[in-house]
Amino acid sequence: MCRSIKTLFNFEPPATEDEIRAAALQFVRKLSGFNKPSQANEAAFTKAVDDVTATARVLLESLSTTAQPRDREIEAHKARERSRLRFKPRPAGRAG
Repeated sequence: MCRSIKTLFNFEPPATEDEIRAAALQFVRKLSGFNKPSQANEAAFTKAVDDVTATARVLLESLSTTAQPRDREIEAHKARERSRLRFKPRPAGRAG
């Protein structure tokens, strides 16, 4: 789906309200195709973000797992390392 939407469940510390809302905003942007809606669509867009935020919060509060919570700093470091490897500079080609 949308790569900028991050997993929010089973982290220590738990996801903040801002993180949940940011994920909801990205989801609604993806579904609607709008980065910023027109004035005519702004009320519907904002309501959708509010509804998705509330539903996501209920979901996160309802889920359970026996797995240990993941550490945000360790996961961020892993993500940076994956990105570094994925986007590392390629050697310059030889002139022919």
